[in-house]
Order: sequence, then structure tokens, then C-alpha cells
Amino acid sequence: MTSVKTVLVTGGAGYIGTHTMVELLAHGFDVVCLDNFSNSSPEAIKRVEKIAGKRVTTVIGDVRDREVMSRVFKRPIDGVIHFAALKAVGESMAQPVDYYGNNVGGALALLDAMNERKVQRVVFSSSATVYGVPDKLPLAEDAPVRPVNPYGQTKAMVEQILHDWCSADVTATAIALRYFNPIGAHPSGLIGEDPQDVPNNLFPFIAQVAIGKRDQLTVWGNDWPTEDGTGVRDYLHVTDLARGHVDALEYAFVHTGYQTVNLGTGQGTSVLQMIAAFERAADRKIPYVFGPRRLGDIAACWADASLAQRLLNWRATLGVEQACADGWRWQQQNPNGYRA
Repeated sequence: MTSVKTVLVTGGAGYIGTHTMVELLAHGFDVVCLDNFSNSSPEAIKRVEKIAGKRVTTVIGDVRDREVMSRVFKRPIDGVIHFAALKAVGESMAQPVDYYGNNVGGALALLDAMNERKVQRVVFSSSATVYGVPDKLPLAEDAPVRPVNPYGQTKAMVEQILHDWCSADVTATAIALRYFNPIGAHPSGLIGEDPQDVPNNLFPFIAQVAIGKRDQLTVWGNDWPTEDGTGVRDYLHVTDLARGHVDALEYAFVHTGYQTVNLGTGQGTSVLQMIAAFERAADRKIPYVFGPRRLGDIAACWADASLAQRLLNWRATLGVEQACADGWRWQQQNPNGYRA
């Protein structure tokens, strides 16, 4: 019988991290979660344990803290999924140094610790923001990488670092998952997206309007060159995304080298289509007004996810309607997120 593998999940208490830890535990992995809780809650980890019926080993601290990392790696770690990062595009424009320090500095510190302990398998939480403004759709992995904001730049820089790390050690594996727009929540309603302040993303903002926390949604631009004039994105159920991380990790255990892989549905949904889907799920109207286009926004973006199917045997199985139903359940059961 093969021994149980232990996976370190950095930033595991966050939105995608929690859902990924549930999937890891369901697949029989032992999980160590490292989080400084700067943008997340310890309650999220308790909820993961409740769903999975298994314990998560939690270490509180920053990935850039050498003493913390030596505590983390005191136990044998077989592979790493690296989420820990700052993630707001607008904030990255205002605070670029913080973003480079956290996101690039954090990845370097992690690789240092991994090198010391000869840990050679990492799955990196990258983003479709590395593509910037697309020349053509759908976006495949060979599209030009030219991010238009510091957040996207940090993801592209870490991808390059991982590429070079694998080039220097032919026994190492790094998979950068470029994912599109995660939405929804775990079907149990126990874990979901919990923005600490005003949501940066469309889906949690719609959910907060639906529950009455916010009066209305502003739709940024109704003059885009799209079918209904509103922005089009590839919205991916967070449960599908979490499964993609486990599939990538399992691939990393039996292959070497560096690989970038898109995770998306391959379909675009407009803002107005998303509002309509959420209205059906919640059985209530979502009041909205149109505002001007936001600086740095793009008209449309969706994935070519065929490589994920070929390489990882992964594809999205849950649609926008299911994500709205699950997201609404989370919002209703947790109107204040993880805060009681």
C-alpha cells in the first residue's frame, strides 16, 4: 500500500484554498495549511474539517518568515499548492511595492524553503490576468503574456521563476494554473467567498445586493463590443477549480518539468447574463445601474481549456446556474461571511 502524501497549502484559508483543501482531503491527502489570516479567517479551516471529517494541520504565519517555514517543513512535505498572495487588481495599482514584495518575495521564500528540504513538486495559483488584453479568443496557453497591472505582473514573474527553477533541476515539477473567474461556493453552504471589505469581483457583489447588504450593483460599461454591451468573462465554479488543483498535483507527482495550464469553462458569460442567472437562483431582482467603463477593463475574455483536458484529464462540469445556486446558499447561510 502506498503511503499517504502530505501537501502544504499556502494561503489555504482563502476562498480557493479552502475548497482545494476539501478536495485534497477527499482524495486521501494529509493537509498542512499555512496562512497569516491577513485576508481570511480561522473559522474557514474549521468548516473545511467539518465538511471533510478530517483534521487540517494549521501553521499561522507568513511564507516569507524563515522561522515559520522551518516549522512548516519540520514534517515531511511531498508537494505544495501555493495560493498565498495579495489579489486585488485595483489595490495593486495603488500599492505595487506591497504586491511585488508579497507575491514575488513570497514565492522566492517558498522555493528557498523547498530547496533546503528537497521538495520538488509545486502547483502555483496563477491567473488569466497574465494575458492582459487578448488578441483573439478563446485564450490558449501560447497567447502572449503581457499583463497590464502589477497584480498580473507578479503572477507572470512567479511563472518565469518557476520555469527557471525547473530548468535548473530536471527532477523538479511546477504547474502554473492560469485560471479565469472563480465563482460559487461549496454545495454544503459551509465555505464560500468572504470579501473583507467591498467586493472586488462581480459575483460576491451581486450576492451582497441580493441579501440586502448593498443597495445596488454598478455595471461598469454598457457600450462594450459584446452581444449586450456588458463585459464578458469565463466564470468557473470554485469546486471545479479546486478539483483542477488536485488533478494538477497528481500530474506533478508522476511528471517533471514546467507547465502552464488554463482552467476555465471555455464559455463567456456577460454581466447582464450573470445578473439574470443569479436572479433565477435567488428568486429576486438584483437592482443595478450602468456606470462608465473602468480603466484597465477589457471587453471579453474566455479560456481555451483543451490542454487541461488532454494533460490533466480535467474539464469544468458545473455551470453558471449551479454556481449561482451554491453561491446564494452560502450567502443566505452566512450573511456576514465567517464572522458570526
